Amino acid sequence: MITDQSIRGHQTRILLWGGFGGLVLLMAVLGLSALSFTSQIEVRQERLRKDYVERDRALEKLRAGIYISGTYARDYLLADNDVMAAAHKAAFLEVQRQIESEAVDYEHLVRPNERAVFDQFGKELRAYMEALGPALGWTAAQRKTLGPAFIETEVLPRRMLTVDLADRIHELSEQQFDANSQEVRDLFASFRKRLGWLLVFTLGTGILLAGFSLWRIFALERETVLRFQQVLAAQNELKRLSGELISAQEDERRRISRELHDEVGQVLSAIMLGLGNLRAALENSDAVEALQQLQLVQDMTQRNANVVRNIALLLRPTMLDDLGLLPALKWLAREASRTSGISIDVATEGDIEDLPEDHRTCIYRVVQEAVHNASRHAGARQIRIRVQQTGDFRIRVSIQDDGKGFEPAKEVGMGILGMGERIARLGGAIDLASERGKGSIVSFELPLPGETDAAQTTSPLRTAYKISSGRL
Repeated sequence: MITDQSIRGHQTRILLWGGFGGLVLLMAVLGLSALSFTSQIEVRQERLRKDYVERDRALEKLRAGIYISGTYARDYLLADNDVMAAAHKAAFLEVQRQIESEAVDYEHLVRPNERAVFDQFGKELRAYMEALGPALGWTAAQRKTLGPAFIETEVLPRRMLTVDLADRIHELSEQQFDANSQEVRDLFASFRKRLGWLLVFTLGTGILLAGFSLWRIFALERETVLRFQQVLAAQNELKRLSGELISAQEDERRRISRELHDEVGQVLSAIMLGLGNLRAALENSDAVEALQQLQLVQDMTQRNANVVRNIALLLRPTMLDDLGLLPALKWLAREASRTSGISIDVATEGDIEDLPEDHRTCIYRVVQEAVHNASRHAGARQIRIRVQQTGDFRIRVSIQDDGKGFEPAKEVGMGILGMGERIARLGGAIDLASERGKGSIVSFELPLPGETDAAQTTSPLRTAYKISSGRL
């Protein structure tokens, strides 16, 4: 049967597993997020570095080619013979093709913010090359006559302008690289901030979980100490009950021994004496005396049989098994009324004849003990016994007397403890109500089979008593 304690334990386990699992999951997410983010930043930074290096190398090649082209153009214009001029011209044309190819390649690397400067660079580069085109067909005399002035007015200024534009593109590339580097630094700062918040949240969750775990552990420790104390108390109570049980058994044996000795033993002795008288009468052929002795022996034998039957019924009435609970209770009432002179009334409500054997025995023994206490200790003159089966599958029993009463909180003896243990074993609880001079009421309820499992809900050493006083 599921109890509140087991439900709380199950909920606690769910909370602890969920909390620790959530904390581990959060730490895993935090670690994976950090690894993924750092990997992304590393990849992005490496891509920016490669892009910058590629662009820088391409610009460096363009600038170097422009410088070299100007050198070859100058050497061509200043050459004294046609052979040297042809060699410098061929070198210039080769460098020109490289510059044009590298310019086309670099155009794919141009960013939007560099487009205007690069277009201006391309325009000036074409103008520079076009300006050198006619000079490549000059004769030696033309080169000698027009060459120095052409170098000063066309080659060097245009080359410097083109190189300056390349430097401008390089500056823009560096600015873009710096801007991208700043974005990476901002990304790192954002990551550190987010990582800090995640760490704070993780630490807070861990502290809350640790606090709850410690609180629950301390609560379990307190509950364990309480349970241990209860076990010790139960052991002490068990020792006390064992001692009282042994004492009760000895008292019961003493009572049965006294009954057997005083009643059965004396009657058997009288029967033996009567049989001796009968034998003497028969030997003397005294028929009248023999008949009197025979009648006397018969009467004593009947009396002895009645005494043995009464003792057997007190130990375990056979009618409880043969006829049912109600006849057994009525027999108990008649016997108690006959021996003590108390008026006992038995009333039932509902069908109580189909009860299990344990329930019948429990009700009979509790009623028997309550009647015994009322007649022996309370000095009652009237007892009312009520047995009722309710519609909620429970049996309610009450025994009310008009005796002198007692204090239930202080005067709980072996008999009441035994009553409570019998009732608790079947999942019920006893209710003791009494007031000095106004009698007592012993009442209890028993659940019918199927409603509860008494063996799982109540320990036989921890009987629950409901004690009332001053209400009669």
